[in-house]
Amino acid sequence: MIAAQETVSGAHFAFTDRWGGVSAAPYEELNLGGAVGDDPEAVRANRERAARALGLSPDEVVWMHQVHGRDVAVVDRPFGADAPPVDGVVTARRGLALAVLTADCTPVLLADPVAGVAGAAHAGRPGVLAGVVGATVARMAALGAEPERIIARTGPAVCGACYEVPEQMRAEVAAAVPEAYATTRQGTPAVDMAAGVRAQLARAGVARCGQSSVCTLESDDHFSYRRDKTTGRLASYVWIEAS
Repeated sequence: MIAAQETVSGAHFAFTDRWGGVSAAPYEELNLGGAVGDDPEAVRANRERAARALGLSPDEVVWMHQVHGRDVAVVDRPFGADAPPVDGVVTARRGLALAVLTADCTPVLLADPVAGVAGAAHAGRPGVLAGVVGATVARMAALGAEPERIIARTGPAVCGACYEVPEQMRAEVAAAVPEAYATTRQGTPAVDMAAGVRAQLARAGVARCGQSSVCTLESDDHFSYRRDKTTGRLASYVWIEAS
Protein backbone atom coordinates (compact mmCIF):
# COMPACT_ATOMS: atom_id res chain seq x y z
CA MET A 1 0.00 0.00 0.00
CA ILE A 2 2.56 2.59 1.12
CA ALA A 3 5.55 1.63 -1.00
CA ALA A 4 7.90 4.29 0.33
CA GLN A 5 7.81 6.80 3.16
CA GLU A 6 10.45 9.22 4.43
CA THR A 7 10.63 11.93 7.08
CA VAL A 8 13.25 14.69 6.90
CA SER A 9 13.34 17.45 9.54
CA GLY A 10 9.61 17.14 10.12
CA ALA A 11 8.70 16.95 6.42
CA HIS A 12 6.92 13.75 5.36
CA PHE A 13 7.02 12.24 1.87
CA ALA A 14 5.07 9.11 0.91
CA PHE A 15 4.29 7.13 -2.24
CA THR A 16 1.75 4.36 -2.81
CA ASP A 17 1.86 1.26 -4.97
CA ARG A 18 -1.22 -0.45 -6.43
CA TRP A 19 -1.86 -3.00 -3.66
CA GLY A 20 -3.95 -3.14 -0.50
CA GLY A 21 -7.15 -1.54 -1.79
CA VAL A 22 -10.66 -2.62 -2.74
CA SER A 23 -10.95 -1.65 -6.44
CA ALA A 24 -11.73 -4.35 -8.98
CA ALA A 25 -10.00 -4.92 -12.32
CA PRO A 26 -8.78 -3.06 -14.29
CA TYR A 27 -8.19 -0.67 -11.34
CA GLU A 28 -6.98 -3.26 -8.85
CA GLU A 29 -6.37 -2.66 -6.10
CA LEU A 30 -5.45 0.68 -4.55
CA ASN A 31 -6.73 3.09 -7.17
CA LEU A 32 -6.77 6.58 -5.68
CA GLY A 33 -7.91 8.45 -8.79
CA GLY A 34 -11.50 9.64 -8.86
CA ALA A 35 -11.76 10.40 -12.58
CA VAL A 36 -10.70 7.16 -14.27
CA GLY A 37 -14.00 5.25 -14.29
CA ASP A 38 -13.65 3.35 -11.01
CA ASP A 39 -16.48 2.95 -8.49
CA PRO A 40 -16.50 6.18 -6.43
CA GLU A 41 -17.13 4.23 -3.23
CA ALA A 42 -14.06 2.09 -3.90
CA VAL A 43 -11.97 5.22 -4.46
CA ARG A 44 -13.28 6.75 -1.23
CA ALA A 45 -12.44 3.57 0.68
CA ASN A 46 -8.96 3.42 -0.87
CA ARG A 47 -8.21 7.03 0.00
CA GLU A 48 -9.30 6.42 3.57
CA ARG A 49 -7.13 3.30 3.83
CA ALA A 50 -4.07 5.10 2.48
CA ALA A 51 -4.57 8.10 4.77
CA ARG A 52 -4.98 5.91 7.84
CA ALA A 53 -1.86 3.96 6.92
CA LEU A 54 0.04 7.26 6.94
CA GLY A 55 -1.45 8.40 10.22
CA LEU A 56 -3.48 11.09 8.45
CA SER A 57 -7.14 12.01 8.65
CA PRO A 58 -8.79 11.41 5.24
CA ASP A 59 -10.45 14.80 5.67
CA GLU A 60 -7.06 16.54 5.85
CA VAL A 61 -5.75 15.55 2.42
CA VAL A 62 -5.88 17.98 -0.54
CA TRP A 63 -6.72 16.36 -3.89
CA MET A 64 -6.36 18.37 -7.10
CA HIS A 65 -8.36 18.43 -10.33
CA GLN A 66 -5.31 17.86 -12.53
CA VAL A 67 -5.37 19.10 -16.13
CA HIS A 68 -1.71 19.07 -17.31
CA GLY A 69 -1.30 22.82 -16.88
CA ARG A 70 0.84 25.20 -14.81
CA ASP A 71 -1.71 26.79 -12.44
CA VAL A 72 -0.90 26.51 -8.74
CA ALA A 73 -3.33 27.10 -5.86
CA VAL A 74 -2.58 28.18 -2.31
CA VAL A 75 -4.68 26.09 0.09
CA ASP A 76 -5.42 25.85 3.80
CA ARG A 77 -8.02 23.09 3.54
CA PRO A 78 -9.11 20.38 1.08
CA PHE A 79 -11.09 21.52 -1.98
CA GLY A 80 -13.85 18.96 -1.55
CA ALA A 81 -16.04 18.33 -4.60
CA ASP A 82 -15.28 21.72 -6.18
CA ALA A 83 -11.56 21.42 -6.84
CA PRO A 84 -10.40 23.97 -9.43
CA PRO A 85 -8.30 22.85 -12.43
CA VAL A 86 -4.74 23.09 -11.08
CA ASP A 87 -1.58 21.02 -11.27
CA GLY A 88 0.15 22.43 -8.22
CA VAL A 89 -0.85 23.20 -4.65
CA VAL A 90 1.05 24.86 -1.83
CA THR A 91 0.20 25.39 1.81
CA ALA A 92 1.55 27.09 4.91
CA ARG A 93 -0.68 24.98 7.14
CA ARG A 94 1.29 22.36 9.01
CA GLY A 95 -0.36 18.96 9.17
CA LEU A 96 -2.32 19.44 5.94
CA ALA A 97 -1.32 16.79 3.40
CA LEU A 98 -1.04 17.54 -0.32
CA ALA A 99 -1.58 14.70 -2.80
CA VAL A 100 -0.62 14.17 -6.45
CA LEU A 101 -2.19 11.50 -8.68
CA THR A 102 -0.06 9.85 -11.36
CA ALA A 103 0.24 6.79 -13.59
CA ASP A 104 3.48 7.65 -15.51
CA CYS A 105 3.77 11.41 -14.97
CA THR A 106 6.26 12.67 -12.39
CA PRO A 107 4.88 13.56 -8.96
CA VAL A 108 6.88 16.37 -7.35
CA LEU A 109 6.83 16.84 -3.57
CA LEU A 110 8.40 19.89 -1.92
CA ALA A 111 8.83 21.06 1.67
CA ASP A 112 10.57 23.84 3.58
CA PRO A 113 10.23 22.63 7.18
CA VAL A 114 11.73 25.85 8.58
CA ALA A 115 9.06 28.03 6.98
CA GLY A 116 6.38 25.36 7.41
CA VAL A 117 5.51 25.49 3.70
CA ALA A 118 4.80 22.43 1.53
CA GLY A 119 4.07 22.06 -2.16
CA ALA A 120 3.09 19.36 -4.62
CA ALA A 121 3.02 19.34 -8.42
CA HIS A 122 1.76 17.04 -11.15
CA ALA A 123 4.54 17.17 -13.73
CA GLY A 124 3.53 15.44 -16.93
CA ARG A 125 5.15 16.38 -20.21
CA PRO A 126 2.70 19.26 -20.93
CA GLY A 127 3.01 20.57 -17.38
CA VAL A 128 6.79 20.50 -17.44
CA LEU A 129 6.78 22.42 -20.72
CA ALA A 130 4.26 24.89 -19.28
CA GLY A 131 6.44 25.49 -16.21
CA VAL A 132 4.40 23.99 -13.38
CA VAL A 133 7.55 23.05 -11.43
CA GLY A 134 8.95 26.55 -11.28
CA ALA A 135 5.50 28.00 -10.66
CA THR A 136 5.06 25.77 -7.61
CA VAL A 137 8.42 26.78 -6.16
CA ALA A 138 7.55 30.45 -6.76
CA ARG A 139 4.22 30.14 -4.94
CA MET A 140 6.01 28.47 -2.02
CA ALA A 141 8.52 31.32 -1.92
CA ALA A 142 5.65 33.81 -1.77
CA LEU A 143 4.56 32.06 1.44
CA GLY A 144 8.00 32.39 3.00
CA ALA A 145 9.84 29.31 1.75
CA GLU A 146 13.43 29.67 0.57
CA PRO A 147 14.40 27.55 -2.45
CA GLU A 148 17.79 26.61 -0.99
CA ARG A 149 16.02 25.17 2.06
CA ILE A 150 13.39 23.23 0.10
CA ILE A 151 13.62 19.45 0.23
CA ALA A 152 12.28 17.82 -2.96
CA ARG A 153 11.29 14.28 -3.83
CA THR A 154 10.07 12.90 -7.15
CA GLY A 155 8.05 9.70 -7.16
CA PRO A 156 7.51 6.69 -9.43
CA ALA A 157 7.27 7.71 -13.10
CA VAL A 158 7.95 6.31 -16.55
CA CYS A 159 11.71 6.37 -17.15
CA GLY A 160 13.56 7.91 -20.06
CA ALA A 161 14.45 4.50 -21.47
CA CYS A 162 10.73 3.64 -21.75
CA TYR A 163 9.06 6.93 -22.66
CA GLU A 164 9.22 6.62 -26.45
CA VAL A 165 7.96 9.64 -28.41
CA PRO A 166 8.12 10.89 -32.02
CA GLU A 167 11.35 12.66 -32.94
CA GLN A 168 9.52 15.97 -33.36
CA MET A 169 8.14 15.74 -29.83
CA ARG A 170 11.57 14.93 -28.38
CA ALA A 171 12.99 17.97 -30.16
CA GLU A 172 10.19 20.17 -28.81
CA VAL A 173 10.77 18.99 -25.24
CA ALA A 174 14.57 19.23 -25.49
CA ALA A 175 14.32 22.79 -26.84
CA ALA A 176 12.60 23.80 -23.60
CA VAL A 177 14.33 21.39 -21.19
CA PRO A 178 17.55 19.97 -22.70
CA GLU A 179 18.04 17.59 -19.79
CA ALA A 180 14.90 15.67 -20.79
CA TYR A 181 16.44 14.49 -24.09
CA ALA A 182 16.59 10.67 -24.03
CA THR A 183 16.80 7.52 -26.12
CA THR A 184 15.09 4.18 -25.52
CA ARG A 185 17.02 0.95 -25.14
CA GLN A 186 16.06 0.25 -28.77
CA GLY A 187 17.65 3.50 -29.90
CA THR A 188 14.42 5.33 -30.65
CA PRO A 189 13.55 8.90 -29.55
CA ALA A 190 12.42 9.33 -25.95
CA VAL A 191 12.10 11.91 -23.19
CA ASP A 192 13.09 11.67 -19.55
CA MET A 193 10.63 13.92 -17.77
CA ALA A 194 11.97 13.14 -14.28
CA ALA A 195 15.38 14.41 -15.40
CA GLY A 196 13.66 17.47 -16.81
CA VAL A 197 11.91 18.06 -13.49
CA ARG A 198 15.19 17.85 -11.58
CA ALA A 199 16.77 20.33 -13.95
CA GLN A 200 13.88 22.76 -13.53
CA LEU A 201 14.07 22.43 -9.75
CA ALA A 202 17.79 23.18 -9.85
CA ARG A 203 17.17 26.27 -11.98
CA ALA A 204 14.58 27.39 -9.43
CA GLY A 205 17.22 27.10 -6.68
CA VAL A 206 16.14 23.72 -5.28
CA ALA A 207 19.25 21.55 -5.00
CA ARG A 208 18.12 18.88 -2.51
CA CYS A 209 16.14 16.45 -4.65
CA GLY A 210 15.73 12.70 -4.22
CA GLN A 211 14.29 10.55 -7.00
CA SER A 212 12.37 7.27 -6.97
CA SER A 213 14.08 4.44 -8.83
CA VAL A 214 10.72 2.97 -9.92
CA CYS A 215 9.72 3.08 -13.59
CA THR A 216 5.94 2.77 -13.61
CA LEU A 217 5.82 1.17 -17.06
CA GLU A 218 8.26 -1.56 -16.03
CA SER A 219 6.79 -2.22 -12.57
CA ASP A 220 3.75 -4.47 -12.19
CA ASP A 221 3.38 -3.07 -8.67
CA HIS A 222 2.51 0.38 -10.04
CA PHE A 223 -0.16 1.78 -12.35
CA SER A 224 0.96 2.81 -15.85
CA TYR A 225 -1.28 4.54 -18.37
CA ARG A 226 1.19 3.95 -21.19
CA ARG A 227 1.22 0.23 -20.47
CA ASP A 228 -2.45 -0.43 -19.67
CA LYS A 229 -4.48 2.62 -20.84
CA THR A 230 -7.47 1.92 -18.57
CA THR A 231 -5.94 1.75 -15.11
CA GLY A 232 -5.79 3.30 -11.65
CA ARG A 233 -3.74 6.12 -10.21
CA LEU A 234 -0.97 6.18 -7.62
CA ALA A 235 -0.76 8.92 -5.01
CA SER A 236 2.19 10.84 -3.62
CA TYR A 237 1.78 12.78 -0.37
CA VAL A 238 3.70 15.57 1.35
CA TRP A 239 3.02 17.29 4.66
CA ILE A 240 4.90 18.99 7.48
CA GLU A 241 4.37 18.01 11.08
CA ALA A 242 2.22 20.31 13.16
CA SER A 243 4.22 22.20 15.74
